[in-house]
Amino acid sequence: MKKLKLVLLLCLMLCGTSLGSFAQGADFNPQPRLHTVLTYNVRNAFTDDGKMDLDDVASTIRQCGADYVALQELDSVTGRSGGLYVLGELAARTGMFPCYAPAIGYDGGKYGIGILSRQRPLFVRRIPLPGREEARTLLMAEFHDFVFACTHLSLTEEDRYASIPLIEAEAERSHKPFILAGDFNDTPQSGFIKELGKHFSIAPSGEAPTYPATKPKEHIDYISTYNPTGKALLWTKPSVVEHGTASDHRPLMNRLYVRTPLDRMFFSAPYLQNPAPDGMTVMFQTRTLVHSWVEYGTDTLDLHSEQQLFGGQAVCHDIEHKVRLSGLQPGTRYYYRICAREIFHYASYNKIIGDTLRTRFHSFTTPSADNTDFTALIFNDMHQVERAMDAMASLAATVPHDFVVFNGDCLAEPVNRLDAIRMIRNLTSRFNLAEIPAFFVRGNHEIRNAYSAGMPSLMDQPGGQTYGAFSWGDTRFVVLDCGEDKPDSHWVYYGMNDFTKFREQQCDFLRREMGSRNFRKAKRRVLIHHIPIWGNTDEYQPCRDMWAPLFGKGDFDVDLAAHTHEFRYHAPGTKDNPFPVFVGGGPSAKSATMMVLTKKGKQLTLRVINGEGKELGTWEL
Repeated sequence: MKKLKLVLLLCLMLCGTSLGSFAQGADFNPQPRLHTVLTYNVRNAFTDDGKMDLDDVASTIRQCGADYVALQELDSVTGRSGGLYVLGELAARTGMFPCYAPAIGYDGGKYGIGILSRQRPLFVRRIPLPGREEARTLLMAEFHDFVFACTHLSLTEEDRYASIPLIEAEAERSHKPFILAGDFNDTPQSGFIKELGKHFSIAPSGEAPTYPATKPKEHIDYISTYNPTGKALLWTKPSVVEHGTASDHRPLMNRLYVRTPLDRMFFSAPYLQNPAPDGMTVMFQTRTLVHSWVEYGTDTLDLHSEQQLFGGQAVCHDIEHKVRLSGLQPGTRYYYRICAREIFHYASYNKIIGDTLRTRFHSFTTPSADNTDFTALIFNDMHQVERAMDAMASLAATVPHDFVVFNGDCLAEPVNRLDAIRMIRNLTSRFNLAEIPAFFVRGNHEIRNAYSAGMPSLMDQPGGQTYGAFSWGDTRFVVLDCGEDKPDSHWVYYGMNDFTKFREQQCDFLRREMGSRNFRKAKRRVLIHHIPIWGNTDEYQPCRDMWAPLFGKGDFDVDLAAHTHEFRYHAPGTKDNPFPVFVGGGPSAKSATMMVLTKKGKQLTLRVINGEGKELGTWEL
């Protein structure tokens, strides 16, 4: 029994951890934020024969699926209500949070307005409004996305007019979208509603009457938004709801979507992948579902457009975006920006799509076979350590370069997709990957944790695998994926790995690649992988056993590795290695290294600098 309790406790802890890891991204919202708003003068839930029917009112609210309800004519512990707190009774029946604002004292208690909401309000504020025949009030509840306000305006026209500047002042003060709902006691064609419409947008409802409930003749209930901040909300068409027998008003309902602003639409700037003389991949992630495309050209005033398509259809079902720009000219500077339209509703014959948002322009230059000179920066084993990343980024900013290689354990152990995106963002923002293309080499720590198999979807590697080859000018780069640093049979993998077969696949790839025209014709050749094939002190060395026999003495000019967290240089032959091997450091700010690989003319040079800016050496290769 004790063992069972321990297992249950562990499960609860793990569930809590999982939920917490997603909770850290409250801004991670791939589904549109749809809210149903209702305004309802309930007449204290009285039927025409004077009986109170709270269940009828609550049933109407539930059937509408309302998230926020503005209620008018509510008693609080009056003799008329039998001592009941009416709003509290409705809250209990609907499972919503109540906010009450009394307007007057009445029959031993209070009489006023209220708000019911699915979310707990962040802040509640009440102010009095003019009302000579009966004091009036404005009740405001602030939520994450907007302020929701309820009122029941005066029967006296002069007092209604006098209420407008008071309400407008509160709307301006909120700095959030401001929704004003309630019984305004005037018709759509009145001078008051037209005056209010100068400051508030009142959604058209065909002027369907809301009063009296049995045979409605007048439209006097409204849902509106304050104009200066209202663009953040996208409304559908309001509708008058047929209800039961309680109240002399019919409820007015509307649904709204909360738009995602441009500065919140994207997790980070875009980043460049898979550069080629005739193409470049632009990748980015959004916080919500969008239809996106890339506008690009050699001139910002003459732009082409490209979107991500599958089978002729725009890919709009996920927050990950990968747009391939093709047909580019080699060695040419291009400008580009991301365009996105938020998708609020996507059905076969009905779509609700927001306005187009555009980022600022970024630029990149395509590689060229004719331009054989380049500078590449190689980093490794930063393990998302802030100081190490900052130190390397500072160094990178001092060296003009054409592309970056992250040689493993720079995107280490992603917990979930949000965590993986956060890691990408950490590198994108620091290393200007919106303008400098990057290659991500998988290290053994990229293979660990719950989302490790999902991480490759955030990249566009040459060849579509986590290993492959690419050319820059007349230099050929071959990238290998070493897999884990323990046998597949190790208990920690729970039988979920088969890197033996994976390495065998790479043996076949190496044979094809080393026999290819691109490899044979290359003037220089660079081998890159995370775990060292030579000079590795690990007991488990399958990469050396499987791959080393495939390499001849002059196949590569240099081998760049990582993993050991200590910089090492192995001259040819010192570790049975047929060519020079360099192993990067990391992950502390002091031990991290930046390798600067430069090709100028026929000369290939490697310079290594540590996190303190000290040059560890320069080698002519």
